[in-house]
Amino acid sequence: MTATRPQPKPGILDIAAYVPGKSGPKGAKVHKLSSNESPIGASQRAVEAYKAAAATLELYPDGAATLLRNAIAGRFGLKAENIVCGAGSDELLQLLAHAYLSPGDEAVYSQYGFLVYPIAIQSNGATAVVAPEAGYLADVDAILGRVSPRTKIVFLANPNNPTGRYLPFSEVKRLHAGLPLHVLLVLDAAYAEYVRRNDYEAGSELVATSDNVVMTRTFSKIFGLAALRLGWAYCPAHVADVLNRVRGPFNISAPAIAAGVAAIEDHEFVERAVSHNEQWLPWITGELSSLGLEVTPSVGNFVLVHFPADHRHNARAADAFLQDHGFVVRRMDAYGLPWALRVTIGAEEANRGLVVCLRDFLS
Repeated sequence: MTATRPQPKPGILDIAAYVPGKSGPKGAKVHKLSSNESPIGASQRAVEAYKAAAATLELYPDGAATLLRNAIAGRFGLKAENIVCGAGSDELLQLLAHAYLSPGDEAVYSQYGFLVYPIAIQSNGATAVVAPEAGYLADVDAILGRVSPRTKIVFLANPNNPTGRYLPFSEVKRLHAGLPLHVLLVLDAAYAEYVRRNDYEAGSELVATSDNVVMTRTFSKIFGLAALRLGWAYCPAHVADVLNRVRGPFNISAPAIAAGVAAIEDHEFVERAVSHNEQWLPWITGELSSLGLEVTPSVGNFVLVHFPADHRHNARAADAFLQDHGFVVRRMDAYGLPWALRVTIGAEEANRGLVVCLRDFLS
């Protein structure tokens, strides 16, 4: 049959489009707790650097993002030449899939992993293979059990969004040791800065000692620069070379580069953001638990809250009640968790108000 309009590649229309967290109605007092954004805003130094960049908007940015890569390298003790910057870590995940996956290949990710993984996999004609989790935690043995001769990439979000759980470094190393050398292990460490556990490592050590590990990071969370779409990957030299061949020549804007450099050098702001989360994450967890709600233990800047099955108090009803009272949280249906809501740790007013609102809902 002759097509009557342009047709996408096979499999594209099978992809479930990513739906971001809601923002709520404009003009109303809304506490947006749906997208894991920074509750304390961005570094003032980053804001000022962004504004200063407006004086030269007619010029192309440095395509290599040299200043930003040098700032990242200096902050984390890494090699600048092994860093590739992108329009959020989302772009880098997509570029990795684009460069290393072809039709007939497979890529593995855990059951409640980031929804961008299947999109990146399927859009390149590969097959997404899901490994079940145990207790809302990635299961190394289940992941390894689903690696086949066709597997080219394993994606692991650590800590994981939306569950908030993490694998200790010993388990990440065990996962890596069990993979064939040709399989690329992508460690998505978007929430690494929030983790304060001695057994956690974001992934730079494995990258430095391996040929098949990449770590991705973001400026959207702890640094509060979500609007600028800025991320980075630390890679073996041969992977960095590949990414630099397939990325856009000016994929990072000059204002984003300037703000990123200022943000990563503002250590005081980062510590303030960490301290805020360390205060309110356990508070929210404890308060919601005291209401009789199950809360998955989290090391990120959000919690996964489980609701009862009865129609009056289930997650759907809770979401509607919260929205009516100015609180926007994230439904988890797309993750296969229709009984749960993900709640970002917000400012004090939002956190306290959310608890009061849910107490009223459950009463």
